[in-house]
Amino acid sequence: MSLVANERTKLAANALDRASTACLTVGVATPLAAWLYNIGGFRSVATPVTIALGFAGWIVVAFALHLMAHQVLKRMKG
Repeated sequence: MSLVANERTKLAANALDRASTACLTVGVATPLAAWLYNIGGFRSVATPVTIALGFAGWIVVAFALHLMAHQVLKRMKG
């Protein structure tokens, strides 16, 4: 029974870690690419301050999700 529980725990932790990676992609990589290539006039709309605040927010969320994944893994049965 503990093998099934461990696999479910790993699945939940992996889902949280993938969500953290998605947060980095959506909140950091995408706006950075939009700014570098000026997609849709992004440079004229977004100031460096708003970009930095957005990056910081998404990085905090991604890090929190990653830490949650670590907490979930601590529940594994040995």
